Amino acid sequence: MHTRRTRRLACAALGLLACIGPTLALAQADAPFVWRETPTPDEQALDAAAFGGLDATFAQQFADVQSAVIVLRGRVAYSFYRDGDPQALRDTQSASKSALSVLLGTALAQGRITSVDQRVLELMPEWAGANADPRAAGITLRHLLTLTAGFAVNDPTGTGAPLRPRDAWARPLASDPGQAFAYDNSVVPLLTAVLEKATDMPLPDYAREQLVRPLGLAEPSYQRGGVHLRTLDMAKLGQLYLQRGQWNGQSLVPEAFADASVTAQNAGGPPAGLSYGYLWWVVPSPAPRPTFLASGFGGQFIWVYPPLDLVVATTAPASMASARRGQALQWLRTQAFGAAQRRVKAGPQ
Repeated sequence: MHTRRTRRLACAALGLLACIGPTLALAQADAPFVWRETPTPDEQALDAAAFGGLDATFAQQFADVQSAVIVLRGRVAYSFYRDGDPQALRDTQSASKSALSVLLGTALAQGRITSVDQRVLELMPEWAGANADPRAAGITLRHLLTLTAGFAVNDPTGTGAPLRPRDAWARPLASDPGQAFAYDNSVVPLLTAVLEKATDMPLPDYAREQLVRPLGLAEPSYQRGGVHLRTLDMAKLGQLYLQRGQWNGQSLVPEAFADASVTAQNAGGPPAGLSYGYLWWVVPSPAPRPTFLASGFGGQFIWVYPPLDLVVATTAPASMASARRGQALQWLRTQAFGAAQRRVKAGPQ
Protein backbone atom coordinates (compact mmCIF):
# COMPACT_ATOMS: atom_id res chain seq x y z
CA MET A 1 0.00 0.00 0.00
CA HIS A 2 2.76 2.46 0.90
CA THR A 3 4.63 1.74 -2.35
CA ARG A 4 1.54 2.40 -4.48
CA ARG A 5 0.71 5.56 -2.55
CA THR A 6 4.32 6.75 -2.86
CA ARG A 7 4.25 6.35 -6.62
CA ARG A 8 0.87 8.07 -6.94
CA LEU A 9 2.00 11.05 -4.90
CA ALA A 10 5.34 11.49 -6.63
CA CYS A 11 3.91 11.06 -10.14
CA ALA A 12 1.00 13.38 -9.45
CA ALA A 13 3.25 16.05 -8.03
CA LEU A 14 5.60 15.96 -11.00
CA GLY A 15 2.67 15.83 -13.39
CA LEU A 16 1.27 19.05 -11.99
CA LEU A 17 4.52 20.83 -12.70
CA ALA A 18 4.33 19.74 -16.31
CA CYS A 19 0.67 20.56 -16.86
CA ILE A 20 0.78 24.19 -15.70
CA GLY A 21 2.80 26.17 -18.19
CA PRO A 22 4.88 29.32 -17.63
CA THR A 23 2.36 31.47 -19.53
CA LEU A 24 -0.07 31.01 -16.63
CA ALA A 25 2.43 31.74 -13.89
CA LEU A 26 1.81 35.00 -12.09
CA ALA A 27 5.49 35.25 -11.11
CA GLN A 28 4.59 37.48 -8.18
CA ALA A 29 5.23 35.14 -5.26
CA ASP A 30 7.33 37.77 -3.46
CA ALA A 31 4.67 40.49 -3.77
CA PRO A 32 2.94 41.34 -0.48
CA PHE A 33 -0.46 39.77 0.06
CA VAL A 34 -3.26 40.84 2.33
CA TRP A 35 -5.32 37.83 3.36
CA ARG A 36 -8.92 38.07 2.19
CA GLU A 37 -11.79 35.66 2.71
CA THR A 38 -14.53 37.72 1.00
CA PRO A 39 -14.40 38.31 -2.79
CA THR A 40 -15.59 41.41 -4.59
CA PRO A 41 -18.71 40.95 -6.76
CA ASP A 42 -16.56 40.75 -9.91
CA GLU A 43 -14.25 38.18 -8.31
CA GLN A 44 -17.23 36.19 -7.12
CA ALA A 45 -18.60 35.93 -10.64
CA LEU A 46 -15.25 34.80 -12.06
CA ASP A 47 -14.78 32.33 -9.19
CA ALA A 48 -18.20 30.83 -9.83
CA ALA A 49 -17.37 30.28 -13.49
CA ALA A 50 -14.01 28.63 -12.72
CA PHE A 51 -14.86 26.63 -9.62
CA GLY A 52 -18.60 26.20 -9.92
CA GLY A 53 -18.44 22.59 -11.08
CA LEU A 54 -16.27 21.31 -8.25
CA ASP A 55 -19.08 20.62 -5.80
CA ALA A 56 -20.59 18.05 -8.15
CA THR A 57 -17.28 16.19 -8.45
CA PHE A 58 -17.26 15.58 -4.69
CA ALA A 59 -20.66 13.92 -4.88
CA GLN A 60 -19.92 11.90 -8.01
CA GLN A 61 -16.24 10.92 -7.79
CA PHE A 62 -14.49 11.98 -4.60
CA ALA A 63 -16.68 10.94 -1.69
CA ASP A 64 -13.69 10.60 0.64
CA VAL A 65 -12.86 14.32 0.52
CA GLN A 66 -14.50 15.93 3.52
CA SER A 67 -13.37 19.52 3.02
CA ALA A 68 -11.30 21.64 0.66
CA VAL A 69 -10.13 25.26 0.46
CA ILE A 70 -8.47 26.90 -2.56
CA VAL A 71 -6.57 30.16 -2.09
CA LEU A 72 -5.26 32.28 -4.97
CA ARG A 73 -2.92 35.20 -4.23
CA GLY A 74 -4.00 35.41 -0.61
CA ARG A 75 -7.73 35.24 -1.28
CA VAL A 76 -10.09 32.36 -0.58
CA ALA A 77 -11.49 31.54 -4.01
CA TYR A 78 -13.32 28.29 -3.25
CA SER A 79 -14.32 26.17 -0.28
CA PHE A 80 -16.20 22.92 0.26
CA TYR A 81 -17.42 21.30 3.48
CA ARG A 82 -19.25 18.02 3.17
CA ASP A 83 -20.71 18.45 6.65
CA GLY A 84 -21.56 22.11 6.01
CA ASP A 85 -19.36 23.23 8.91
CA PRO A 86 -16.43 25.50 8.02
CA GLN A 87 -15.65 25.95 11.73
CA ALA A 88 -15.06 22.24 12.40
CA LEU A 89 -11.58 21.26 13.54
CA ARG A 90 -10.18 18.51 11.29
CA ASP A 91 -7.66 15.80 12.09
CA THR A 92 -4.54 16.87 10.18
CA GLN A 93 -2.54 13.70 10.94
CA SER A 94 1.11 14.21 9.91
CA ALA A 95 0.38 17.53 8.23
CA SER A 96 0.78 18.84 11.77
CA LYS A 97 4.54 18.23 11.46
CA SER A 98 4.72 21.21 9.11
CA ALA A 99 2.83 23.37 11.61
CA LEU A 100 5.40 22.42 14.23
CA SER A 101 8.14 23.55 11.85
CA VAL A 102 6.51 26.98 11.74
CA LEU A 103 6.72 27.28 15.54
CA LEU A 104 10.39 26.30 15.55
CA GLY A 105 10.93 29.11 13.06
CA THR A 106 9.26 31.67 15.32
CA ALA A 107 11.41 30.51 18.26
CA LEU A 108 14.49 31.08 16.11
CA ALA A 109 13.27 34.56 15.21
CA GLN A 110 12.97 35.42 18.89
CA GLY A 111 16.42 34.09 19.76
CA ARG A 112 14.98 31.41 22.03
CA ILE A 113 16.84 28.89 19.87
CA THR A 114 20.26 29.88 18.53
CA SER A 115 20.20 28.08 15.19
CA VAL A 116 19.09 24.88 13.53
CA ASP A 117 22.64 23.63 14.03
CA GLN A 118 22.36 23.87 17.80
CA ARG A 119 22.85 20.48 19.43
CA VAL A 120 19.75 19.08 21.02
CA LEU A 121 21.53 18.27 24.28
CA GLU A 122 22.46 21.94 24.68
CA LEU A 123 18.73 22.63 24.92
CA MET A 124 17.81 19.40 26.73
CA PRO A 125 20.76 18.55 29.03
CA GLU A 126 18.47 16.30 31.09
CA TRP A 127 18.55 13.80 28.20
CA ALA A 128 22.35 13.45 28.34
CA GLY A 129 22.28 10.11 30.12
CA ALA A 130 19.30 8.66 28.27
CA ASN A 131 21.18 7.40 25.22
CA ALA A 132 24.45 5.50 25.60
CA ASP A 133 25.41 5.89 21.93
CA PRO A 134 28.04 8.67 21.75
CA ARG A 135 26.66 9.69 18.34
CA ALA A 136 23.49 10.99 20.03
CA ALA A 137 25.48 13.92 21.40
CA GLY A 138 25.96 15.18 17.83
CA ILE A 139 22.26 15.30 16.93
CA THR A 140 21.17 18.83 16.07
CA LEU A 141 17.81 20.47 15.50
CA ARG A 142 18.56 20.33 11.77
CA HIS A 143 18.77 16.55 11.99
CA LEU A 144 15.37 16.37 13.70
CA LEU A 145 13.76 18.83 11.28
CA THR A 146 15.04 16.95 8.24
CA LEU A 147 14.32 13.46 9.70
CA THR A 148 18.00 12.52 9.51
CA ALA A 149 18.72 12.10 13.25
CA GLY A 150 19.63 8.45 12.69
CA PHE A 151 17.28 6.83 15.20
CA ALA A 152 16.05 3.33 14.52
CA VAL A 153 12.35 3.85 13.82
CA ASN A 154 9.79 1.78 15.67
CA ASP A 155 8.22 0.32 12.51
CA PRO A 156 9.27 -0.06 8.86
CA THR A 157 7.71 3.21 7.71
CA GLY A 158 8.12 5.34 10.85
CA THR A 159 4.39 6.00 10.95
CA GLY A 160 3.71 4.23 14.24
CA ALA A 161 2.47 6.00 17.35
CA PRO A 162 5.01 8.51 18.70
CA LEU A 163 6.93 7.68 21.85
CA ARG A 164 7.31 9.85 24.90
CA PRO A 165 10.21 12.35 24.46
CA ARG A 166 12.78 10.68 26.71
CA ASP A 167 11.94 7.24 25.31
CA ALA A 168 12.23 8.60 21.78
CA TRP A 169 15.66 10.03 22.58
CA ALA A 170 16.81 6.77 24.18
CA ARG A 171 16.28 4.71 21.03
CA PRO A 172 19.32 3.11 19.39
CA LEU A 173 20.82 4.85 16.39
CA ALA A 174 20.73 3.02 13.08
CA SER A 175 23.01 5.52 11.29
CA ASP A 176 25.19 8.53 11.96
CA PRO A 177 23.25 11.79 12.37
CA GLY A 178 22.74 13.50 9.03
CA GLN A 179 23.50 10.43 6.92
CA ALA A 180 20.09 8.88 6.19
CA PHE A 181 16.45 9.98 5.94
CA ALA A 182 13.98 7.95 7.99
CA TYR A 183 10.38 9.02 8.45
CA ASP A 184 9.83 9.15 12.19
CA ASN A 185 6.68 10.18 14.04
CA SER A 186 8.62 10.31 17.32
CA VAL A 187 10.42 13.42 16.10
CA VAL A 188 7.23 15.33 17.00
CA PRO A 189 7.45 14.79 20.78
CA LEU A 190 11.19 15.43 20.66
CA LEU A 191 10.78 18.79 18.95
CA THR A 192 7.78 19.66 21.08
CA ALA A 193 9.82 19.09 24.24
CA VAL A 194 12.67 21.21 22.84
CA LEU A 195 10.26 24.00 21.92
CA GLU A 196 8.53 23.99 25.29
CA LYS A 197 11.87 24.08 27.12
CA ALA A 198 13.26 26.87 24.93
CA THR A 199 10.14 29.04 25.19
CA ASP A 200 9.25 28.11 28.79
CA MET A 201 5.66 27.71 27.60
CA PRO A 202 3.36 24.78 26.86
CA LEU A 203 3.01 24.25 23.13
CA PRO A 204 -0.66 25.36 22.96
CA ASP A 205 0.15 28.63 24.74
CA TYR A 206 3.12 29.38 22.49
CA ALA A 207 1.14 28.50 19.38
CA ARG A 208 -1.69 30.76 20.50
CA GLU A 209 0.70 33.67 20.98
CA GLN A 210 2.79 33.22 17.84
CA LEU A 211 0.39 31.80 15.24
CA VAL A 212 -3.23 31.53 16.32
CA ARG A 213 -3.68 35.22 17.10
CA PRO A 214 -1.49 36.74 14.33
CA LEU A 215 -3.05 34.54 11.62
CA GLY A 216 -6.57 34.67 13.00
CA LEU A 217 -6.79 30.91 13.42
CA ALA A 218 -9.46 29.15 15.40
CA GLU A 219 -8.11 27.69 18.64
CA PRO A 220 -6.63 24.29 17.66
CA SER A 221 -7.29 21.02 19.45
CA TYR A 222 -4.25 18.95 20.46
CA GLN A 223 -4.91 15.23 20.52
CA ARG A 224 -2.58 12.23 20.64
CA GLY A 225 0.42 14.23 19.54
CA GLY A 226 -1.37 15.79 16.55
CA VAL A 227 -3.22 19.01 15.85
CA HIS A 228 -6.81 19.46 14.72
CA LEU A 229 -7.34 22.61 12.65
CA ARG A 230 -9.98 24.18 10.47
CA THR A 231 -9.31 23.51 6.79
CA LEU A 232 -9.15 27.27 6.28
CA ASP A 233 -6.38 27.46 8.87
CA MET A 234 -4.45 24.69 7.15
CA ALA A 235 -4.53 26.87 4.04
CA LYS A 236 -3.32 29.86 6.06
CA LEU A 237 -0.21 27.94 7.12
CA GLY A 238 0.52 27.18 3.48
CA GLN A 239 -0.03 30.83 2.60
CA LEU A 240 2.37 31.92 5.34
CA TYR A 241 5.14 29.85 3.77
CA LEU A 242 4.20 30.90 0.25
CA GLN A 243 4.81 34.43 1.56
CA ARG A 244 8.18 33.37 3.00
CA GLY A 245 7.13 33.84 6.61
CA GLN A 246 5.35 37.19 6.11
CA TRP A 247 1.75 37.81 7.10
CA ASN A 248 0.01 41.08 6.27
CA GLY A 249 3.27 43.00 6.52
CA GLN A 250 4.50 41.27 9.69
CA SER A 251 7.41 38.83 9.74
CA LEU A 252 6.34 35.79 11.76
CA VAL A 253 9.02 33.36 10.58
CA PRO A 254 12.54 34.31 9.41
CA GLU A 255 12.65 34.37 5.63
CA ALA A 256 15.79 32.22 5.52
CA PHE A 257 14.17 29.58 7.71
CA ALA A 258 10.94 29.63 5.70
CA ASP A 259 12.86 29.24 2.44
CA ALA A 260 15.03 26.43 3.82
CA SER A 261 11.95 24.66 5.15
CA VAL A 262 10.50 24.26 1.68
CA THR A 263 13.78 23.60 -0.14
CA ALA A 264 14.99 20.03 -0.49
CA GLN A 265 17.46 19.32 2.30
CA ASN A 266 17.74 15.64 1.37
CA ALA A 267 16.29 13.13 -1.08
CA GLY A 268 13.58 12.03 1.36
CA GLY A 269 11.83 8.74 0.80
CA PRO A 270 8.72 6.86 2.00
CA PRO A 271 5.90 7.31 2.70
CA ALA A 272 5.55 10.21 0.21
CA GLY A 273 8.52 9.42 -2.02
CA LEU A 274 9.51 13.08 -2.31
CA SER A 275 12.42 15.23 -1.18
CA TYR A 276 12.28 16.68 2.32
CA GLY A 277 12.88 20.11 3.82
CA TYR A 278 12.24 21.09 7.43
CA LEU A 279 9.15 18.94 8.11
CA TRP A 280 7.74 19.82 4.65
CA TRP A 281 7.76 17.58 1.59
CA VAL A 282 9.30 19.21 -1.50
CA VAL A 283 8.63 18.41 -5.16
CA PRO A 284 11.76 18.47 -7.37
CA SER A 285 11.33 21.42 -9.70
CA PRO A 286 13.41 23.60 -12.04
CA ALA A 287 11.29 26.60 -11.04
CA PRO A 288 12.77 29.33 -8.81
CA ARG A 289 10.56 28.13 -5.95
CA PRO A 290 9.51 24.49 -5.76
CA THR A 291 6.09 23.08 -5.06
CA PHE A 292 5.89 21.99 -1.42
CA LEU A 293 3.34 20.25 0.74
CA ALA A 294 2.29 18.99 4.13
CA SER A 295 0.86 15.49 3.92
CA GLY A 296 -1.15 13.53 6.46
CA PHE A 297 -2.36 9.95 6.39
CA GLY A 298 -5.61 9.38 4.51
CA GLY A 299 -5.71 12.59 2.45
CA GLN A 300 -4.83 15.58 4.62
CA PHE A 301 -2.90 18.00 2.40
CA ILE A 302 -1.58 21.53 2.37
CA TRP A 303 -0.33 21.89 -1.22
CA VAL A 304 1.49 25.06 -2.28
CA TYR A 305 2.27 25.85 -5.92
CA PRO A 306 4.25 29.15 -6.05
CA PRO A 307 4.07 29.76 -9.84
CA LEU A 308 0.31 30.35 -9.50
CA ASP A 309 0.46 31.76 -5.94
CA LEU A 310 -1.84 28.85 -5.16
CA VAL A 311 -2.59 27.04 -1.90
CA VAL A 312 -4.96 24.06 -1.64
CA ALA A 313 -5.92 22.37 1.63
CA THR A 314 -7.90 19.14 1.86
CA THR A 315 -9.08 16.73 4.53
CA ALA A 316 -10.38 13.17 4.29
CA PRO A 317 -11.00 10.24 6.65
CA ALA A 318 -7.80 9.12 8.37
CA SER A 319 -8.30 5.50 7.36
CA MET A 320 -6.49 2.81 5.43
CA ALA A 321 -9.33 2.74 2.89
CA SER A 322 -9.09 6.47 2.27
CA ALA A 323 -5.30 6.27 1.96
CA ARG A 324 -5.59 3.37 -0.49
CA ARG A 325 -8.10 5.19 -2.70
CA GLY A 326 -6.12 8.44 -2.67
CA GLN A 327 -9.13 10.54 -3.70
CA ALA A 328 -7.90 13.79 -2.15
CA LEU A 329 -4.72 13.55 -4.21
CA GLN A 330 -6.66 12.68 -7.35
CA TRP A 331 -8.95 15.67 -6.80
CA LEU A 332 -5.98 17.98 -6.33
CA ARG A 333 -4.45 16.77 -9.57
CA THR A 334 -7.48 16.47 -11.85
CA GLN A 335 -9.89 19.09 -10.52
CA ALA A 336 -8.39 21.75 -8.26
CA PHE A 337 -5.47 22.67 -10.48
CA GLY A 338 -7.52 22.71 -13.64
CA ALA A 339 -10.04 25.04 -12.02
CA ALA A 340 -7.21 27.27 -10.75
CA GLN A 341 -5.81 27.50 -14.26
CA ARG A 342 -9.22 28.54 -15.59
CA ARG A 343 -9.52 31.16 -12.89
CA VAL A 344 -6.08 32.63 -13.64
CA LYS A 345 -6.92 32.82 -17.36
CA ALA A 346 -10.22 34.55 -16.59
CA GLY A 347 -8.78 37.72 -15.11
CA PRO A 348 -7.14 39.47 -12.14
CA GLN A 349 -7.22 37.80 -8.75
